[in-house]
Amino acid sequence: MTSRTQGQVRIVGAGLIGTSVGLALSKLGVDVIIEDISPAVQSLAIDYGAGRQPASSDAPNLIVVCVPPDVTAVVVEQELLKFPAAIVTDVASVKSAILEKLRANSADLERYVGSHPMAGRERGGAASGRADLFFGRVWVLTPSDQSSSSAVQAIENLALDLSASPIRVSAAEHDRAVAYVSHLPQLVASLTAATLVDAFDEDVALAGQGVRDTTRIAASDPKLWIQILAANAPEVRSVLRKLQADLDSVAKALDDPQATGALATLNSLLERGNLGVAKLPGKHGTKATRYSITTVMIDDKPGELARLLSEIGEIGVNLEEIKLEHSPSSPVGLVELSVLPDAESNLVSALTQRGWKLVG
Repeated sequence: MTSRTQGQVRIVGAGLIGTSVGLALSKLGVDVIIEDISPAVQSLAIDYGAGRQPASSDAPNLIVVCVPPDVTAVVVEQELLKFPAAIVTDVASVKSAILEKLRANSADLERYVGSHPMAGRERGGAASGRADLFFGRVWVLTPSDQSSSSAVQAIENLALDLSASPIRVSAAEHDRAVAYVSHLPQLVASLTAATLVDAFDEDVALAGQGVRDTTRIAASDPKLWIQILAANAPEVRSVLRKLQADLDSVAKALDDPQATGALATLNSLLERGNLGVAKLPGKHGTKATRYSITTVMIDDKPGELARLLSEIGEIGVNLEEIKLEHSPSSPVGLVELSVLPDAESNLVSALTQRGWKLVG
């Protein structure tokens, strides 16, 4: 595959995102320079193949700033000054505050385009970097009114090279959106997980997939999230107040479930949850589709999951989603396969013929 990104690419910050960008571009044959304030972290990213050491002769065409949000504006401004011919982007998850700081300092906004890949993992750092981290993910571009068309195109090309889907919105629109789809979910996951601290160990031992799904992102780095939430405080506070009002309604209804209207209140809130899930985009960003779910029981031994997926490929059924549920003490696991409704019958029949045990 030929890279759309031309010339040298300089990455500042060798954490999860920076390392992943470097790995993906290096696979395409791009000359990637990667630098980090920590020599050890920088060396680790280079050892993984995310780029090379900086050199005095470097003349990057594109610079990707992947540092914590509270220092992003400062680093972007430094890079614009240090490399006056380069286009600069950043990957911080809050955009308005960064743009305002750059504008206040009279930075060269013609060569700057803010961006934000909607991808990540609970674990950060170079060791967690993956070349396919951005595959199929949205990459948001937030050009200002001063961003040149060539700068915007360069960042779109970068996103496409990383197998992401670029979209353009304003910085303010971005910050409003991520408050709903990223920042509030992080808070809810963390607050839910925090209640488990006071739970009895024997109660937590009963945990199933529901609580694991709900709290998965609570393992994220608190230091990073403090910066994100503080930078986007007005938008996060707005959606948090809405959630608070709904929680108050639920608590009031549960004070006396037999009271007039109590169950109707609970039902209304739960139905709104159904509507919210239905609004989430489905595969490839298309409108969400209701899938049929087939659950397969597999033995807890090496190679079983791989064998199942291989045989599904042989059957010729396309999986839309897959979930694995396994209790530590159980000798079996449950694999939940989501497929289009018209493919369900063929999948069930073929798996049954091949000896797989279906649940339900």
